[in-house]
Amino acid sequence: MACCWSAENATKAYLRALNMGRTGKGKEPDVAEFISAIAAGNNAQLMVIICANVAGSTALALVAAARQTGGRVVCILTSLHHYDASVSAVGNYGDCIDFVTGDTEKLLNEYRNADFVLIDCNISDHKTVLKTAQESAKHGGGGTLIVGYNALHNKELAGCSGADGFKTYYLPIGEGLLVIRKGKPNEARKSSRWVVKIDKWTGEEHVFRITSPEIKT
Repeated sequence: MACCWSAENATKAYLRALNMGRTGKGKEPDVAEFISAIAAGNNAQLMVIICANVAGSTALALVAAARQTGGRVVCILTSLHHYDASVSAVGNYGDCIDFVTGDTEKLLNEYRNADFVLIDCNISDHKTVLKTAQESAKHGGGGTLIVGYNALHNKELAGCSGADGFKTYYLPIGEGLLVIRKGKPNEARKSSRWVVKIDKWTGEEHVFRITSPEIKT
């Protein structure tokens, strides 16, 4: 994953996801668009999504990001029964996603080089899967971003340290997002925080990441 944020990639992926979401069947298109923006803005190349049920707008969000970055999308389904419905839900974009089924933890280890991992926290063992994603990321190359959506019940983790080398943040967007970041070895540390502003006229949520100057280590 590139170390520099690309506002251009983020904006283009957001708009593409907005377009694609009109044909998707997801319930949280705004969340999906934000996910697309952060994946593309970080220039993600290998994106993995773990779905609790049928893939929908969140999978389409990663397709939008992949089209912007030239990346690849892998969708891990927890049950083979969800395959046909998932292919139907993403419509014409089914060929843009590699669908796989099987043991989630084992599959995550196979994709340890993923630089963006998206997890539906509605899966029954979401905490274990989040930990597995962090362990797998330790052995991958570069920086890794792990995002959990539908994470409202996990907001107590906000601002707390995750596994060694990771930081966890909670964003009050939709049903909640957990953002877990793995830094590259020996890179300069930056202090940052997420700010959510609500437009009092339109009711729209605007999310900003404020970063302080580098702290040399």
